Amino acid sequence: MKYIALALVLLSGSVAAEEADDSTTRLSGSAELTVEASPKSELAEVSSRVILFFGDSLTAGYGLDREQAFPALVQARIDSLGWNFEVFNAGLGGETSAGGLRRIDWLLRRPIDVFVLELGANDGLRGIDPKDTHANLQQIVERVKAKNPGVALVIAGMQMPPNMGAEYTEAFAAIFPALAEKNDAALIPFLLEGVGDQPALNLPDGNHPNVEGHQIVAETVWMTLGPVLEELRR
Repeated sequence: MKYIALALVLLSGSVAAEEADDSTTRLSGSAELTVEASPKSELAEVSSRVILFFGDSLTAGYGLDREQAFPALVQARIDSLGWNFEVFNAGLGGETSAGGLRRIDWLLRRPIDVFVLELGANDGLRGIDPKDTHANLQQIVERVKAKNPGVALVIAGMQMPPNMGAEYTEAFAAIFPALAEKNDAALIPFLLEGVGDQPALNLPDGNHPNVEGHQIVAETVWMTLGPVLEELRR
């Protein structure tokens, strides 16, 4: 089914969540920080516009090298076009919306120009009330906007598997378009479109996109993000 890849995202987070438990205090080394730019610069030295991908194991590229994850593929597309943007991957395995809210302030110590929010899947699979998830994500967005008033926002939509119940899945899916509308953000309707229901595009765990899957996710992201970046270049 379309949402099979999401059904066990939380299970991968059970290992990664052990890493995420102290995520607010382990943000000093690049390997554990999970915020990585392309090799040409460090965050403090970036002169190009900064794109921050803020998410969970999907953004982090669980099971893959960082350069194979979709944020790095987006950077490769940007570089091929000669555009002056630098991607930073702030994905953390097992992350929830509450965890993201706890660590966002650390990441906002430097200015950002584009903020891509990919969080919520682990909330859904834990059965967290969609109202709470929405509130946490809204607070994240508000903190980003407060620090970076001119930031361009992109919200990555997620969906839950049907076994969560129709009422819950509908309420959960509605979080992301509502956030996008309220905050004048561009919306990626469903991050795993064309990937979540394809075993051949996921790792053997059946939970996360493989190399080919991330390539498709990168294209899905680019369909929304590309026009945002082009507008910023004008």
